[in-house]
Amino acid sequence: MKKMKILLGVAVITVAGFLMVAADHIDAPAVSGGGASSSTDITDFYAFRAENTDNIAFVANVRGLISPSASSSVDFDENVLIEINIDTNGDAIQDMVMQAIPRDGKMYVFGPFASTSTDLNSTINTDAVITVVDITPYGSNAISATNASGITAFAGLRDDPFYFDFAQYSEIIAGNATSFNDPGTDLFAGTNVLSLVVEVPKSLIGGTGTINTWVETKSK
Repeated sequence: MKKMKILLGVAVITVAGFLMVAADHIDAPAVSGGGASSSTDITDFYAFRAENTDNIAFVANVRGLISPSASSSVDFDENVLIEINIDTNGDAIQDMVMQAIPRDGKMYVFGPFASTSTDLNSTINTDAVITVVDITPYGSNAISATNASGITAFAGLRDDPFYFDFAQYSEIIAGNATSFNDPGTDLFAGTNVLSLVVEVPKSLIGGTGTINTWVETKSK
């Protein structure tokens, strides 16, 4: 049982059968610890209907712009809780929560469970349904685990999905160009993120069919 203090939250996104994305790389120093490699820095959050259309997949990425040379030595921070909030009735207050915390090479995912608090501090709900998955080592095939409730989880390094031609963007801002090139040059090519993926049966979330969802990282 640990209480964790909120450090960062990303904007609410709405899911109603389509892919929805929130992306944010390199936060302010107070959040990112002076760089993009901080374990609390959220880079991307995705929620979408899974291949099994009875499920919803949630993807939370942290520690953006990890270079290939650093990837083998980067891991999830055991002092950082990843918390996925789900609003099922449209009032922008979480009704369901999922919490994920790493320990000794494994990711422990609790929930989804009914939210009882909107405090900035969280207590890990160890009584909730749990999914335990080995964190996929760098360079290994993806490891996933599914529990008896049908929740599937993955945790490990993945290629940074954010595509941005920063050089051309700078040219446009400077007035030297009017549009992006096709194809452009991806500034983030070859960089990685730490990714948490949780696929959940819709029946465990409930609601009216449309949800709002957001992710937070919280540390001791």
